[in-house]
Amino acid sequence: MRESRYPTVAELVLSARTLAVQWPGLCVLRQVGVSRGGRPLHLLSVGRARHAVLVVAGAHANEPAGNGTLLTLARRALYERELRDGVSWHFLLCADPDGASLHVTPAPRSLYDYHLGFFRPAGPEQPEWAPSVLPADRLPPETRALTGVIDELRPFLQVSLHGTDLGGSWVQLTRDVPGLAEPFAKSAAELHIPVETGASDAAGWPASGPGVHVMPAPEAAPAYPSLTDDARHSTWYHAHRYGGLTAVVEVPMWASDLVDDPAPHPAPDTAMHALAQRLLRDAGEVRHVLEDVRPGPPPPDPLLRAATWVLELVPGLADDLVRTPPADGTRAYVGSVDAFARRVPLRAAAMLRRALRDTDARAAARLDRLVAHWSDAFATRFHARWVPVRHQVEHQSRTVVAAARQARGLR
Repeated sequence: MRESRYPTVAELVLSARTLAVQWPGLCVLRQVGVSRGGRPLHLLSVGRARHAVLVVAGAHANEPAGNGTLLTLARRALYERELRDGVSWHFLLCADPDGASLHVTPAPRSLYDYHLGFFRPAGPEQPEWAPSVLPADRLPPETRALTGVIDELRPFLQVSLHGTDLGGSWVQLTRDVPGLAEPFAKSAAELHIPVETGASDAAGWPASGPGVHVMPAPEAAPAYPSLTDDARHSTWYHAHRYGGLTAVVEVPMWASDLVDDPAPHPAPDTAMHALAQRLLRDAGEVRHVLEDVRPGPPPPDPLLRAATWVLELVPGLADDLVRTPPADGTRAYVGSVDAFARRVPLRAAAMLRRALRDTDARAAARLDRLVAHWSDAFATRFHARWVPVRHQVEHQSRTVVAAARQARGLR
């Protein structure tokens, strides 16, 4: 049994409304946009000081820890006066409510259970990443709402609350925040959360401390050239036009100490070749199912569209793993890439299974077997252990507060 669960978006909005009623002179809840599906986008503000911190939850539908963290931070900002000393706090309750409506993770019992309700939209439909892959006149309304809030608040710090299914905790910074690495590491150690020192998401990014990665110089070559994601064109970088920066705080649902091993890997190049081959093989199994049931262009179903988009990434990513020298030769980095290469086909299979379960029972059963097998293999390979929700929230909220305190000193 899980001792707690992740709050839903509806519960998040209800709690925010309650806070606004209880603290009428200090706390304001307002609508700042509407999603593609017509769902409101809400901003909760605490205080009126000119120096602003913006906290964004729900940028990725499958990363639910940020909901609890956002509420914890809002309450701390209300009850801890020192956090409002010259600083106002603003909370975008959910950057992608449409995506959140399609992902179901109340309190997963296993990785398999987590993937039964999995959804993460295709890259161009993700609010934070859309500007890196779409022209300005085609940006989704969620992205325009987020950048509009940044334009209005001009935050010295934007924090995006993210999470990973299995691994460790790390931070990505669009500009260095000296002094953050120490409280981040201390919090992780106290809560028995491993620090992901070689996070594949930050491959090639220099580190200002273990697990704290700073965006590289513009001339630096990308670790994965085939991927179109570019932080300098995402909403993370939008705060830079006002002298601010963005911190992305990741926390795991299940922890693995394998991503916190700084020892050199004995054969990183060989390992990358093996991971690339497994990635191609596993993705090929999912692709065969997709081709059997749906020849032709992607349909409008967001689950099918997302699964198709994920599979389209695979050939280029596999080439990157083979042709590009490893960004980091440690066991931690190879472990992080191993986890990444397992997620890609697993997520595609999970979303395709959900899309087909009511129309093609045989194909859905094939995919269910893959999801079950790959989920179990993932958990076994990485010795997965559940991180209590309260620890996920506590570590993420501590890191946000530490980042705000340190970043304030940079101004």
